Amino acid sequence: MSDLVAALKPYEAELIAIRQDIHRHPETGFEESRTAALVAERLRAWGLDVTEGIATTGVVATLKGRRPGQRAIGLRADLDALNIQEVPGRAHGSTIPGKMHACGHDGHTAMLLGAARYLSENPDFGGTVNFIFQPAEEGLGGGKVMIDEGLFERFPVDAVYGMHNMPGLPVGEFHTRVGPFMAASDTWKVTFHGTGGHGGAGAHLATDPTIPQAHFVLGLHPDHPQIVVASPCSGHGFKFASVLGEVLADLATKQSTDKPISLFRPERFIGA
Repeated sequence: MSDLVAALKPYEAELIAIRQDIHRHPETGFEESRTAALVAERLRAWGLDVTEGIATTGVVATLKGRRPGQRAIGLRADLDALNIQEVPGRAHGSTIPGKMHACGHDGHTAMLLGAARYLSENPDFGGTVNFIFQPAEEGLGGGKVMIDEGLFERFPVDAVYGMHNMPGLPVGEFHTRVGPFMAASDTWKVTFHGTGGHGGAGAHLATDPTIPQAHFVLGLHPDHPQIVVASPCSGHGFKFASVLGEVLADLATKQSTDKPISLFRPERFIGA
């Protein structure tokens, strides 16, 4: 590892500059045109075969090793930023109002570019490496779009490797495990039906759905400890509409990383 760190040291200033440049110019899902162009330009300068325009702004670069071998792997990073306003204070802060690389994809992109450069100068391996720069990771399914557009037919691989930054880990450490690793989130809707009771004379005749709705949310946690968040979706919220006889609960769920991770399936609750 120390030899590799020493070998990468000459790239450090350039990779930091790339990361900060991308951070200054954040682009959200399927709009990463500037970022993709920067990525493609650097990859070509290092002698890789580059394909652009997969899933609109996705980029794939291919490198063959100097040793014989037929196997292939994919190394993947994401390109997109988030619709978040950055707090000012950094020299390389976002210059785009309302957009920010708050999840670190600028770092992921720079890291994968660093790997591409190092391997292009040291192709002492057998087989092929495909460097996959995915657009629209943040909720828009850019990876699936790349696959639907023939990513693995055009660039077949035996395995794909990716990583995510995790502030708080000591510098130089990488953590992994067998099986599912990182948490995921999903959204789903539950509708609680009641009967209306508009007017002072009829309110006592209503069937109020807000009470079972509250018990439903509270009951999620003890029976399903892997769920650590069950809350109104941002921008939607619970619509307490007992007068209309209906409550819409738009819930966001997230799995915990301090418990065994398993798939959460809302259909388990159907008929419960």
